[in-house]
Amino acid sequence: MRTISSFINVTLDGYFEGPNHDISFFKGDDEDNSYFREQSSSRSAILMGHRTYDMMKSFWPTEQAKKENPEVAKYMNEAPKIVVARRPFEPGWHNVTVVSGDVVGKIGKIKEQSGGPIVTLGSNALCVSLLEEGLIDEVRVMVNPIALGDGTPLFTGLSESARLTLADTRPFKSGKVLLTYKPDAARRTSPEAHAAAGARG
Repeated sequence: MRTISSFINVTLDGYFEGPNHDISFFKGDDEDNSYFREQSSSRSAILMGHRTYDMMKSFWPTEQAKKENPEVAKYMNEAPKIVVARRPFEPGWHNVTVVSGDVVGKIGKIKEQSGGPIVTLGSNALCVSLLEEGLIDEVRVMVNPIALGDGTPLFTGLSESARLTLADTRPFKSGKVLLTYKPDAARRTSPEAHAAAGARG
């Protein structure tokens, strides 16, 4: 069985995006790039929502990305990418699988397969859906040292409280702190429960 972890940037006051979906508060640096190189070494597949995918696709295949950050660009361009969308579409990028319809059921089946780890990037709504169905094994929150005062709170859309246990902290020289949590094991459901949830959806 594969593992699914989520990674999302958040401000100090708890927003993963500012008004009008603005994520310009996130400023990458060499230390961030080093972290992502560590992640690429695990040969993780990337799972994301359609909007996040469009942002990634608009940058990482470009010559600018390959020049500014060749290692991360290589990972983003070559890694298997799973994109959740309301309806099928032509991805126009290398190594992409589009998932639509019974998303929870289909991601549950992908998770049951053999293979490397899967990481969600951004995609708060997707993360909430998978967390509620017990499909997330690890939540990584990168807290950025900035307060916006307005925006969309992390985990917006969660229908009930979700308890998590802090597993690790990692401070960065920039003032960012990576918090790694494990969801309460009681929330993780069996493959049969995933199938039932998919049938209901």
